[in-house]
Amino acid sequence: MTMRWNRSALAGLMVFGLIGALPAAAQTLTGTLGSPSATTTINGAQLPPPPPAFGGVIKEKASDSTPWWPPRVVPPKGAPNILLIMTDDQGFGAPSTFGGVIPTPSMDRIANAGLRYTNFHSTSLCSPTRAALITGRNHHSVGFGVVGEVSTGFPGYDSIIPVDKGTIGTILRDNGYSTAWFGKDHNTPSFQSSQAGPFNQWPNGMGFDYFYGFVGGDASQWQPNLFRNTTAIYPFEGNPGWNLETGMADEAIQHVKQLKEIAPGKPWFVYYVPGATHAPHHPTEEWVKKISAMHLFDAGWNTLRETIFANQKRLGIMPANAKLTPWPDTLPSWESLDLESKKLFIRQADVYGAYLAYADHEIGRVIQAVDDLGELDNTLIIYIGGDNGASAEGMLNGTPNEFTTFNSVSVPVKDQYLWYPFWGSERTFPHFAAGWAWAMDTPFKWVKQVPSHFGGTAQGVAMAWPGHIPEGGGIRRQFAHVIDIVPTILDATGIPAPAAIDGIVQKPIEGTSMTYTWDKANADAPTQHTTQYFEMLGNRAIFHDRWVAATTPVTLPWELSTKTPPDVITGYNWELYNVDKDPTQFDDLAAQMPDKVREMQALFYAEAAKYNVLPLDNSTLARWNTPRPSLTAGQTEFTYSGVLSGVPASAAPSILNKSYTITADVEIPDGGAEGMIVTEGGRFGGYGLYLSKGDFGIGRGKVIFLYNLLDLKRTIWEGPQLEPGKHTIVFDFRSDEPGLGKGGTGVLSVDGKEVARNTLDHTTPVTFPEDETFDVGLDTRTGVALVEDRYESPFRFTGTIDHLTVSLHPDQAAAKP
Repeated sequence: MTMRWNRSALAGLMVFGLIGALPAAAQTLTGTLGSPSATTTINGAQLPPPPPAFGGVIKEKASDSTPWWPPRVVPPKGAPNILLIMTDDQGFGAPSTFGGVIPTPSMDRIANAGLRYTNFHSTSLCSPTRAALITGRNHHSVGFGVVGEVSTGFPGYDSIIPVDKGTIGTILRDNGYSTAWFGKDHNTPSFQSSQAGPFNQWPNGMGFDYFYGFVGGDASQWQPNLFRNTTAIYPFEGNPGWNLETGMADEAIQHVKQLKEIAPGKPWFVYYVPGATHAPHHPTEEWVKKISAMHLFDAGWNTLRETIFANQKRLGIMPANAKLTPWPDTLPSWESLDLESKKLFIRQADVYGAYLAYADHEIGRVIQAVDDLGELDNTLIIYIGGDNGASAEGMLNGTPNEFTTFNSVSVPVKDQYLWYPFWGSERTFPHFAAGWAWAMDTPFKWVKQVPSHFGGTAQGVAMAWPGHIPEGGGIRRQFAHVIDIVPTILDATGIPAPAAIDGIVQKPIEGTSMTYTWDKANADAPTQHTTQYFEMLGNRAIFHDRWVAATTPVTLPWELSTKTPPDVITGYNWELYNVDKDPTQFDDLAAQMPDKVREMQALFYAEAAKYNVLPLDNSTLARWNTPRPSLTAGQTEFTYSGVLSGVPASAAPSILNKSYTITADVEIPDGGAEGMIVTEGGRFGGYGLYLSKGDFGIGRGKVIFLYNLLDLKRTIWEGPQLEPGKHTIVFDFRSDEPGLGKGGTGVLSVDGKEVARNTLDHTTPVTFPEDETFDVGLDTRTGVALVEDRYESPFRFTGTIDHLTVSLHPDQAAAKP
């Protein structure tokens, strides 16, 4: 089309970043400049681009003036849609695509249309991998040296992505893409996750136009802490059988359909990260039946490893020289288990397998929707199988409630049978036994949390883009890392990494584009990502030029505790592997090559200094109680009235490991009242002060304080039914002694009179369920009661809360472990 050029327009384009910074061929203008339909690409050096100078003419009268519209920013011609998928806690050997026995036809579809990457690595833990994935920088570089829940006040560990390391969402959005994030957000600092914000570290503040998902490390798939942008939503209320895996697929499908119909020429970036297969394992019953009928796990975890490894050899996932690493002495062999344990563990694995198959099916629905819209040929799909190795956080026996692990409580096999019939349903928050995690990471050693060995970091990746990744079903063995995804996307879109975002000079992208591997002629080309450090919770490794030096883990991921670990420097041995010849880290060469070990150690510490890895810290659960910035820091008195809901733990009064007093001034209307006065937590742990619902009108309105110890034991204080009028309810708890999870005595009083007294042998030491919240006047998601004094959420209080005070007495946890 004809372009009209004048001096003002040219000056405007220079300011807009269109002329002068890059060769003219890098810029594309369409339409008549100044017209409403004009579009332009930008050089991308400054994001967002500065506004252009007005290119029209302004006189005293509009009739004598010439209007001029700034051109709309669009991506380079041919830039594809991007569908970036990553599952959670999956394990390299779990999906059928990489030799596993669990059917993953959607991942197979992408692999068969493009490439499988068999030497791709994560950081070994959830939010660190996710921060690295969306920034293209190492996890310590962007404040996520560990999961946000245990962040500490050092640059590499504070869970704050720096403003000088912008995300792929921001880059693509400011270059004309529509950007959306569906699923898990484990990169909003816990101390910024309340309704008070700030929201700059929420998805909407990190470059994503739209967010539909949950905030935190995990969430029930039946009643998740779900947000649309920054507003909590509750689609499961009154909707039995609703599950987030299907709900978010429905939402993503509608989103891309809407974009196609409203803006058919506008490329989109969808970051799709379901909660599967992180605990809780929450598939639908249909999928549990389907997978159970296949009897995939009946022979146990040792035989399963052999089956997976044979499949990997047959498929070419593992080269001919690969060896299956040995089973560890620290985990029981299948043959050593009794029949009761085997039956439970098979059930656990069936539910896990159902969860992965279900999640892959829902991912497949999204992919098919893209195909149905005619967009598949114009979409780069990257499907990453997990953000770290399979998780052993279910401990040796598994658990019906993952929060028993995070509070260092093991549940015996015989006790778990109470939950056996409905394992995976909303009545459980389940995780499988650690032996399954080791098996799902076949052929490697170790599991999630361990970055020193590939069992913690190896992720199968399938990547396809019709017409651009020409080889269907090919395999690539070049070393790659999660930080390589951003530069790969930038290469594919033709968009450069910006020099500045919002006026902040940007630090360089630290990853390496993987696009060089796409051409079949480069199938065996040397890796271009030649050096990569690994560190998590004190375990560490360094990859360089075919070699890996790694520490031997000194603590076991399935035995999380607050015990003091060994010295983080001197308490570790180092191993050495030539991973070109030994891709599974089978043969430790450290004793034979001590000079090479020292060389690699020196390289690790050089990289550590470069990327904010120091200071090293190998504590785990103890870090949960580290003081962090929060809206409640130093506060001991909290006052509320009326209704308040959805407050995360970081912005709520914490009653853990201390004495406390809850005082409620309420008014009861004629006819009595019921409902929640104040609560934190839910079915899987927490407390609630409420007036009972009763049965058929009998027992309604009694004062109840209930303490739920991890869904293992509930203790109830019961008071009288309240008559109409004003009343003061007080629950006062006095801890017996300093320390984590210590017991104490609670006294319930009404109108100045003691009505109930009970003791707790133990209290919750580390955390209530992180997907639950602090609520006043109602109870969102799940209730703390199970049978006695049970109620249905949201159980709104039908009286009036005039004044509610939570008084915290000095924290005693630090005084004694």
